[in-house]
Amino acid sequence: MSVLVNLIVMLGMLVIVPMGLRLFGSPGLTRIRRLWPLLAAPGAVALWLPRGPAATALAAVYAAGTLALALHAPARLARTRSLDPAEIAVLTALATPSVAGLALVAERSGHELFGFDLEILALTVPHFHFAGFAAALVAGLVCRTTANRPAGRFAALSVPLGTLLVLAGYFVDDWAELAGAVVLTAGMWAVALLTWQDVRDDRQDRTTRTLLAVSAAVLVATMLLALSWALGEATGLPHPGLTWMAATHGLGNALGFALCAVLAWRRLDRRLDPRFAKENTV
Repeated sequence: MSVLVNLIVMLGMLVIVPMGLRLFGSPGLTRIRRLWPLLAAPGAVALWLPRGPAATALAAVYAAGTLALALHAPARLARTRSLDPAEIAVLTALATPSVAGLALVAERSGHELFGFDLEILALTVPHFHFAGFAAALVAGLVCRTTANRPAGRFAALSVPLGTLLVLAGYFVDDWAELAGAVVLTAGMWAVALLTWQDVRDDRQDRTTRTLLAVSAAVLVATMLLALSWALGEATGLPHPGLTWMAATHGLGNALGFALCAVLAWRRLDRRLDPRFAKENTV
């Protein structure tokens, strides 16, 4: 993995996921939240070690944590018995880090899982932390906060669907991956629009409004980059390379969208704005 990709992945492991888990209202996640630093730290160390048994063992610790998180999804479904759009987005957020965990173990061991080269596996790890966990979680929060309006339901359904289609595209072909990128981009732009128009409010403090505004604005540019890359892969048209995509799309989504969005939603508590007393957790 490159240094930049490693740093982005560490941000997802050590900051985005644990902060995001605090936005879940489910009591069953309490133990996972408490143990997460002990699970994520070995994964972060594994990023910097040479491929081999030591890196694989440490990555497996992190993968076990992501699997425990994924297993909470069917437990939550059994408890809520709900498949409304916001809940689908939340279940997706719980499940997707396990894809990153599996890819990390394979990449650190030097195993080309399902025939994918190690570079693709390395980039799968940040993708399913940010386009998976963070994007789905924020889409679910936006949907719930906007009282399941049609645009909110669209965002909460299209982000998980787009993420699933992108994953399926890995196994099918570049055109399937392009279709996933189109759906995911549409969902993320819906999240951006609703964040800008409905979630952001003059009654909030300046820092919260700024974080929400940045998270929404960044998505416009980063998802355009994702579309251009997927279109180029499918058609052969000129498009950014993976290194450039990591430095622009990847870094922008990690810092500009995910970090700003999670920080903003953490600030949207009942002390600042009564509208979020029930809606700021999922």
